[in-house]
Amino acid sequence: MHVCLSCFYIDGFAYQENELVRQHVLDGHDVTVIASTETFGQDRCLTYLEPGTYIGKDGAQVMRLPYRGLLPHKVMRKLRLHPGVHELLERIKPGVILFHGLCGWELHAVTRYKRENPAVRLYVDSHEDQYNSARTFLSRWLLHRLYYAWIVRRCRNYFDKILCVSLETIVFVRQTYGVPAEQLEFYPLGGRVFDDAEYQVRRTRGRNDAGIESNQVMLLQSGKMGVRKHLLESLRAFVEIPDVNLRFVIAGSMDEDVREAAMELVAKDPRIRFVGWKTVEELNDLLCGADVYVQPGTQSATMQMSLCARCPVILADVPSHRPFVDGNGWMVRDDVGLGAAFAELAKNKQELQSMSTRSLDIARKLLDYRTLARRVLA
Repeated sequence: MHVCLSCFYIDGFAYQENELVRQHVLDGHDVTVIASTETFGQDRCLTYLEPGTYIGKDGAQVMRLPYRGLLPHKVMRKLRLHPGVHELLERIKPGVILFHGLCGWELHAVTRYKRENPAVRLYVDSHEDQYNSARTFLSRWLLHRLYYAWIVRRCRNYFDKILCVSLETIVFVRQTYGVPAEQLEFYPLGGRVFDDAEYQVRRTRGRNDAGIESNQVMLLQSGKMGVRKHLLESLRAFVEIPDVNLRFVIAGSMDEDVREAAMELVAKDPRIRFVGWKTVEELNDLLCGADVYVQPGTQSATMQMSLCARCPVILADVPSHRPFVDGNGWMVRDDVGLGAAFAELAKNKQELQSMSTRSLDIARKLLDYRTLARRVLA
C-alpha cells in the first residue's frame, strides 16, 4: 500500500509515487494507493477530485479520501486529516506500507495498524528540505517544528525506516523533527533505465521530434519553470556561445514571471526551441535524445530521469546533487560557472560520450526504480 495523504498522487505522471506504484504492479504485487483528492487538472494546476475508488493509470487501485470537515478546507489541507484510514488498512490488510511524506496526521493511523500487526513493514519517505518546506516563519515553527514534529515523535518508533530522497532531506529531518541518524536512509528519486535497444529507439524519436540533426549537440532544460529554475540564466549563457552546432531545447511550461523574457530569447536565437509540455513518454524520448541535461536552479525529479537516460548534466552546486555528478558533468554556483560549463562542453564535445556512459553507471547503481521498488520489499 502506498499512502499519499501528505503529498499529491497524480495519475499518469512520472513522480516517485507513480513510478514506484507502477513498478510494484509490474512486479506482480497487489497494490493499493490511498490518496487525498488533490491532483493536477488539464492545465497542470492544483485541483480536486471527488472521493471514490478506481483503477489508476499506474495500474493500482486508487482510493481518494476527502479531508475531514472539522475546520475550513484551507486549514485541513495543512493538518492533513482524513476519515476512515485505519478502517481501510484493517480491510485491505497490506503487508508493506510506504507512507509518502513525513508531514501528516494519518501517520497515527498507519502506526496504530503497525502496532496491531507487528509483522507489517512500515516505511515513511521524506521529500522535505530547506528549499521546499518551512520557508515562512509560521510554516517553520507552527507547522513543522510543533505540529509535524510532534506527530513524528509519537509515531517514529514504529517506522522500519525513514527514507530520505536527498542528503539535504536527511539534514532537514534530523534538525527539524529530531530523528536520529540511524533511523534515516538515503533513498533517492529515480528513473527508468532503458536497455540499449530501447534507448536508441527513444533517442532517435526524441531527436526527430525536436528537429535535431545528427551533427548537432542537444541541450535540454525541462519542467514547470519559474524564476527559481534559472531558465533565463541558462538561455543568456547559451546565446553567448556562438557554436552553430549547439541546440537548446526547452520542454515544459513557463510561469508568467519568466515567460516574456524567455520567449524573447527564443525568438532571437534560432538555435533555441520551445517544444511545450510533454507526456511522461515524450519527456523520456527527449531525455534520451539530449546530449546534456541542464538544471542550474532548484531541484527537480527530472534530473534523476536524465541520468537514467544517459545524459551528462549541468547542475546547481548543492549538496543533494553531489552524489550524481562524478565525471559526468558540471556543477555550477552562479552565472559565471554556468557560462563556463557551456563553453567547456562546446569545446570538448568529444568528451560527452564518455560522460554519458558515466551517467548510466551512476543511474544503474543509485536510481533504477526496479531496484528502488524492491528495497522496500526485501
